Amino acid sequence: MPQKVITSRDLPSKFILLGEDDPDDQEMLKDVFTAIDTAFVLFFVNNGSEVLSALGKLKDDQMPCLIILDYNMPGLSGADILRELGTNERYKNIPKVVWSTSGSEKFRSVCLELGAVDYVLKPTDVVELEEIARYMLSLCLV
Repeated sequence: MPQKVITSRDLPSKFILLGEDDPDDQEMLKDVFTAIDTAFVLFFVNNGSEVLSALGKLKDDQMPCLIILDYNMPGLSGADILRELGTNERYKNIPKVVWSTSGSEKFRSVCLELGAVDYVLKPTDVVELEEIARYMLSLCLV
């Protein structure tokens, strides 16, 4: 997916920043989130550095309502990003979810300790993906 520069007019109140390097996962997420609620806009970045860069360019009133991080991305992992975000008060109240193909209890506990509200396994079927997407969207409404 081609990347674009985030501008303030691109940011609705239901803006989700998603760090995911797999184009197939990006497309699946886009499709399922859009099918559930078209008011949510997903902005994808392909690696951990881009997550931090994108957030750093936003004003305080432009923050996403949710940050979803793939655990295994090029450069910085989901845990690395959580560690960085945890050092800055401006990201404290944004729910962060890590999703991964790894069921590692160690990865899960580290991410939760670093501030993730949840660590979920990437689903194996569309029904499960829709359930996870609905759950993630509900975190934006808190």
